[in-house]
Amino acid sequence: MNRLRNRLLLVFLAATLAPLAATLWITTSLLDRSLSLATTNEVDELSTSLQETGRALFTTTRDALKVSSHREAPQIYKGPSTKWPEEVRQFAESGDSERFQLSGEKQDRIDYLVRRGAEVHQYSRLIAGPGMKELAEQYAKGRALVERARARDFRRGYFWTLVIAAAAIWAVCLTVLTLVTSRITRPMEQLTAGLAELAAGNLDARLQPKGGDEIGQAMAAFNDTAERLRMGQERLVNVTRLASWQTLARKMAHEVKNSLTPIRLTMEEILARRGERDERFLEQASQIVVDEVVTLEKRVRAFSQFASEPPVQLAAVDVNALVEERIRLLKNAHPDITYNTQFDTHDAAIADEDLLKGVITNLLENAADAAGPGGGVLGKTYVANGKVAIEVHDSGPGLSAHARGSLFEPTISFKKSGMGLGLSIARKSAVISGGDIELIEGELGGAAFRVTLPRGE
Repeated sequence: MNRLRNRLLLVFLAATLAPLAATLWITTSLLDRSLSLATTNEVDELSTSLQETGRALFTTTRDALKVSSHREAPQIYKGPSTKWPEEVRQFAESGDSERFQLSGEKQDRIDYLVRRGAEVHQYSRLIAGPGMKELAEQYAKGRALVERARARDFRRGYFWTLVIAAAAIWAVCLTVLTLVTSRITRPMEQLTAGLAELAAGNLDARLQPKGGDEIGQAMAAFNDTAERLRMGQERLVNVTRLASWQTLARKMAHEVKNSLTPIRLTMEEILARRGERDERFLEQASQIVVDEVVTLEKRVRAFSQFASEPPVQLAAVDVNALVEERIRLLKNAHPDITYNTQFDTHDAAIADEDLLKGVITNLLENAADAAGPGGGVLGKTYVANGKVAIEVHDSGPGLSAHARGSLFEPTISFKKSGMGLGLSIARKSAVISGGDIELIEGELGGAAFRVTLPRGE
């Protein structure tokens, strides 16, 4: 469930980072344009021009004063210098031959001081326009404003302030979203864990619904489904048990039928020969009846012991003799069927003789029913791949594709009087004996089955 939370966070990132970047870009662009409209640059240019203008005015006035000093009468300072103005006395003491200096209180003027022996001649001229001191003060204020604006770097300050504010807001939103997604995904994690337990077979898994939203309704639906599954499992167990007993009863009936068939056929043949005194035949017939009754007793005893299978007793079995015996018994029941045998081996097979009798009887009866009056049945034995094979072929119409696909499934019968257990029981008996049954291509045009069993040593 962490994947869902991570996806929600990724959606939030994708949905916010792009607009945030666009907002920062637009804001910084507008900030640059706004700052470009400020008067700082103009003040810088104006102060520079003012400085150059003041210098030019001072230079022009100074040059003009020096030229006109030859024809104007100066103010002469002589005698004790202690009575001279301070700027004149300082000039006299400096030892300079001449000096230009700016003076004046109400209006600026330029004084041109010239040394003439012990005297100091002073030529003066007023500066037209604003005073130089006023220009100097304005220039100083303008330069201070420019330097202060440059020192502050408004563009960078505004930019980083905006970035920090946006990042803080975005981080708060991300934290809130993480908490909200955790509250959403936690019930979903519980629901997923409950589904995992349910899939693992724990039908007693239950959840505590929280809230009446969709997730709470899903949890309630989960509890209801789990309860229904538990009840359904209980019903299924009961039905399965009943079906198992029904299948077992049908299997028992089929096995009893397999044993009763030789007994019935033997008794019919005895009745048919009641006028004859064939002691050898009577002895063989009696032995067949006794053997089948013993088999019936085993199965009835096994059914009484909780319907368990009788113990498998593997031994060497003469398959040729067994096939001949089963065919001889079935001839009276199907006098219109032509039975043929083809024995290519005299090797014995390892199997439970009682189980193998039931298998061969079932295959021969099915073959006779499929062949019909006037048809033929072929029994073969041979050795292939180190195993003894017994084949039963019939001249019937064969099996359809549907019949081939479900041939060995229990309760599937293709005979009107069948119960659908014959081939499935026969295959199980063959498997118990260490072999198997498979459908093969028939030599008489109909169906054919091969029983493979371990070869006796």
